[in-house]
Amino acid sequence: MTDRIWLNSYPPGVPADIDVNRYASMVDMMEESFQKFAGQSAYSFMGKEMSYRQVDQLSQTFGVYLQSLGLVRGDRVAVMMPNVLQYPIAVAGILRAGFTLVNVNPLYTARELEHQLKDSGAKAIVILENFAATLDKCIAATPVKHVVLCAMGDQLGLIKGALVNYVVRHVKKMVPSYSLPGAVRFNAAIAKASSGTLKKLTIKPDDVAVLQYTGGTTGVSKGAVLLHRNLVANLLQADACFQPALVKIPEGEQMNEVCALPLYHIFAFTVGMMLSLRLGGKLILIPNPRDFPAVLGELAKHKVHVFPAVNTLFNGLANHPDFTKVNWSSLMVSAGGGTAVQSAVAKLWFEKTGCAICEGYGLSETAPIASCNPVTVTEYSGSIGVPVPSTYFKLLNDDGSETAPGQSGEIAIKGPQVMAGYWQRPDETAKVMTADGYFKSGDVGVMDERGYFKIVDRKKDMILVSGFNVFPTELEDVVSQMDGILECACVGVPDEKSGEAVKLVIVRKNPEITEAQVRAYCKENLTGYKHPKVIEFRTELPKTPVGKILRRELRNK
Repeated sequence: MTDRIWLNSYPPGVPADIDVNRYASMVDMMEESFQKFAGQSAYSFMGKEMSYRQVDQLSQTFGVYLQSLGLVRGDRVAVMMPNVLQYPIAVAGILRAGFTLVNVNPLYTARELEHQLKDSGAKAIVILENFAATLDKCIAATPVKHVVLCAMGDQLGLIKGALVNYVVRHVKKMVPSYSLPGAVRFNAAIAKASSGTLKKLTIKPDDVAVLQYTGGTTGVSKGAVLLHRNLVANLLQADACFQPALVKIPEGEQMNEVCALPLYHIFAFTVGMMLSLRLGGKLILIPNPRDFPAVLGELAKHKVHVFPAVNTLFNGLANHPDFTKVNWSSLMVSAGGGTAVQSAVAKLWFEKTGCAICEGYGLSETAPIASCNPVTVTEYSGSIGVPVPSTYFKLLNDDGSETAPGQSGEIAIKGPQVMAGYWQRPDETAKVMTADGYFKSGDVGVMDERGYFKIVDRKKDMILVSGFNVFPTELEDVVSQMDGILECACVGVPDEKSGEAVKLVIVRKNPEITEAQVRAYCKENLTGYKHPKVIEFRTELPKTPVGKILRRELRNK
């Protein structure tokens, strides 16, 4: 698909290609923003505003501290925290000091953490004390030699910080006991290095910036190697795609972006933290997105211009009684990603905010944005939009050949944002990269005549009923539109007659919805082989911290 027919679908002003050589590294891009927006707020957290100048100074100082530990250029430094102020400071410090960042899910078990620290070879970790007990259980089996301990209130000022830390530790009892001899407190590390000078290094485009571990849903978690040039490219691509909406922000008004998704996840990392930094925005850090009253209470204090989220977060917030307490009139971009946005959720969000969800698509391996709908959309299309600038898609058959026009196939992606490979896994890299440089996504899609792509489903999630393909995404989207349904998910379960049958798990908004009503609705809206054989009602669906539904857990129960 070298002719890129999708370029005709770009809004005016979005270029066909970006200048991949504009910045040599993420460090160059960050330092430009630190200078350009020095006096503006970079982050807002629990009522505390932190300026670009402060982030610049603190991250430099933290970089000095890391360099003083005797780490060698390119060494991996892990960060295991929720959305707190120390996260962006640590990230900028790690990259500026010439090291590689390893984002870690703070809710990992000791077994999962041990695997990631060993696999990445991380020599140091920056961790919130709430999760130190997990590290305590596995640190002896890892290469980690240096631990920097953070607390929720570290950057909130003396009085407020002490109060927040007291409540977290002693009232809410959110810090289980641990023993990490030799660990250094974040504020102590900053104080110790405050008189030092950062050793300036020339960071090159092909230096490794981030090891971004995939969820591991297809086996052992693997580290996607994201080079500085991969992330720079993806930020320039996102910037270009967002511009048609961002130009509507009144002159002199700073862009405010919500970061409710966890920063360790590539969607929040790139589209949240890094894009906001690139654009001179203020990022509103939300430490716990599951506490809807707290999230909405915080957002009520700000003008909100950009809101990246996943389907479950859009859905949960829009259905919450406090939703109307937020003034949504300034919202310019509602970026949906991570998992498919359902039409019922998109419809509700648009009705309540007047800002349509602009669904995009990507993976850890693509830094993450590979495609998105134009930000000028006013209605839900069910598509993942069009490939972003400088990006090529093609659809492949199982034998690696391109599919015929109009046929579905595995989406393969080529562009400057595509990873260099999996960390120390040449065998796994070879499985996903084609000879001509395309990354095979594992997602099955189709393209229409305008160049818009639609995900039919993950290859592995497909249910085979008597030889017919049932794609869970389609079924879930249809059922979620039924009145009284909050959310649902479906999986394949073994069946003597048909090989596999559909199991549908539902969370009701209206507790009076019955199995018979659901069956009648499915009969009306879905062809016979797609009807669920098993229907189960639950109070909640199992999800990852980012909000993706864990279908495999539904299959196991």
